Amino acid sequence: MALRPFTIIGIVVSMLGGVSLGVAAFWSAVYYEGQAQHERLLVSAAREIQRSYIAEVDPEDLVDNAIGGMVAGLDGHSAFLDDDALVVLEEATSGRFGGVGIEVAMVDGYVTVLSPMAGGPAERVGIAAGDRVIEVDHRPLDGRTLFDAIEELRGEPGTPVHLRVRRNSITEPLDFDITRESIASVVGRVLAPGVGLVRIYQFDRPTRADLEQAIEDLQRQASLSGLVLDLRGNPGGLLEVAVDVADAFLTEGVIVTVEGRDERTQRRFYASPDDILADTPIAVLIDGLSASASEVVAGALQDRGRAVVIGSRSFGKGSVQSVIRLGSGALKLTTARYVTPSGHTIQNGGVTPDVRVAPATHESRPAYDRRVFDAALAELQKTRTG
Repeated sequence: MALRPFTIIGIVVSMLGGVSLGVAAFWSAVYYEGQAQHERLLVSAAREIQRSYIAEVDPEDLVDNAIGGMVAGLDGHSAFLDDDALVVLEEATSGRFGGVGIEVAMVDGYVTVLSPMAGGPAERVGIAAGDRVIEVDHRPLDGRTLFDAIEELRGEPGTPVHLRVRRNSITEPLDFDITRESIASVVGRVLAPGVGLVRIYQFDRPTRADLEQAIEDLQRQASLSGLVLDLRGNPGGLLEVAVDVADAFLTEGVIVTVEGRDERTQRRFYASPDDILADTPIAVLIDGLSASASEVVAGALQDRGRAVVIGSRSFGKGSVQSVIRLGSGALKLTTARYVTPSGHTIQNGGVTPDVRVAPATHESRPAYDRRVFDAALAELQKTRTG
């Protein structure tokens, strides 16, 4: 990659004809001298640490820390992944994710259980709605973000996790040992006569197939005349899977544009002609935790006029991370950003709902669900009769 700028310079020099090759050589030398100075500085610092630090330092740790420091100053999403972290990342998106089966939100500064999944591992050990999770594997969650907490709770199916929670009716904290289980990324049920509800928890490789199966099951149960696609709390996942999910409901046009550093890296994803729910109105639910791939789907269906979006403004995580393998480990590097079909950049701005239904202060999750579902049913009815 370092040679590319000077290949271009060489072409320009040849075209000009009157410019000495010595000039090109001079500027190349200046460039490489600058690079060499930076490299010498890094090597000098590493040698001095190994020679003078109070304790012995593993050279591999020094290299890992140096690379980690480079990317730490870029943005909140770029990172250096050692071999172990790379395996975890690949496993997290290769199939169904592992978790404890709870839905959580930040309430009054605490990671709070909104509802345990029926029959899930958390419900079986006695975790209840309203419990506040204060520690995961003996690591306090105080000061951590909700996304951090969710990452701590998730893990490989079959692995143990220890939760400490506080319950309003009990003075002392409660401790629970749970074994993570495979959690389906798509769950469907009949919401009202003729209306199905499909919840997508994250976008992993089986999601499109699971979505089609859920809709097929709902068609048999309810003969669908409307669909509510619930993306609330969905932190994202794989871009290509999000494109596949949006494509399931579109027949033409751009789904999303991925804009890189220059025009050569720009990519557009287009819909194929088939819509698995042709002529069936759709409502998409989002909230402040709907991020990344969720925003791609919501933004595409909204901009193409295929769905009405209901809820509160989404998270606004519209940057693309590429995993670039190194000799050992990999760089997870922000390389592009998502742009919706209308030209709206998702990063920071998020997706704005067509119908705003936000949770009220101290409103219970069941009460909020009823309000947002009622709003979705009303919008679907308008579409069917309008």
